[in-house]
Amino acid sequence: MLLEVKNLVKHFPLEKGFLSRFLPTKEVVHAVCHASFDVREGETVGLVGETGCGKTTLGRCILRLIEPTSGRIIYRGKDLCTLSKAEMKKLRAELQIIFQDPFSSLNPRDTAARIIGRPMEIHGMSSGSDLRDKVIEILRSVGLEEVHADRYPHEFSGGQRQRIAVARALSVNPKFIVADEPLSALDVSVQAQILNLLQDLQEKYMFSCLFISHDLGVVRYLSNRSAVMHLGKIVELAKTRDLFEEPLHPYTQALISSIPVPDPKEKRVAVELKGEVPSPIHPPTGCRFNPRCRMVEPICTKEEPELRQVGADHFVACHLV
Repeated sequence: MLLEVKNLVKHFPLEKGFLSRFLPTKEVVHAVCHASFDVREGETVGLVGETGCGKTTLGRCILRLIEPTSGRIIYRGKDLCTLSKAEMKKLRAELQIIFQDPFSSLNPRDTAARIIGRPMEIHGMSSGSDLRDKVIEILRSVGLEEVHADRYPHEFSGGQRQRIAVARALSVNPKFIVADEPLSALDVSVQAQILNLLQDLQEKYMFSCLFISHDLGVVRYLSNRSAVMHLGKIVELAKTRDLFEEPLHPYTQALISSIPVPDPKEKRVAVELKGEVPSPIHPPTGCRFNPRCRMVEPICTKEEPELRQVGADHFVACHLV
């Protein structure tokens, strides 16, 4: 097992002005709540859910770009939560991220060659003329040419900037990459190019990936296994084919029923969700999906369901399954 996440929790304190610091109890945003899953060698795990459910926070907590409140992150036998900053720096080359916005994540004052080469310099992997050669090699691997090396981010299109972001992540030969909605800022034709690029590069460099997205079609195409997140909790985890062909959690069923069908003659009954997403500051008792669930039972409002195995590599957090 490459990576194991166990009961990861992240709370953000909510401050409402100067006097809030003197109050006896402080409210928090429950961004991630007891999330548990694993990522295997060479595998892509998709993470899907509505906007604001905690996907990005979970991905950044795994890399300790945001410090978790509690829980364990086991990477190749080491608990990342217990490592010092110096110890984490030694592992940074193996743990990389592709950010959502390809423009704001690149330094506008650096050329593409500098953006890609700087990580290799920091980790002592290359320098001088050899560094330049490696940068050109990586640029070509993501579909760019040597002529692009000395251009600045504003001189590239959105798709080209995202290719540079991918190249930067690959420059230090990572073993695990968090791809945080890397396609959401791109148009459809460019999305397809980046998607195929990621798939080809994974076969070439053999890295594992946590692919965060709200696009179920993309996750179905790219992922080996998929996890569904709702209001900070993982409610279903399974092989991607099983998840899409036989979703068990009511929330997963509603998400999959909302996928557009390209054939106008094919009819699909959409599962409508009633009400609004509950507040992450005051989440509902019991199952967090119970205010919107069409199948809710009394036990759902009293006891919080645990993520338990219900089939071969299939886990669900639901009292009714």
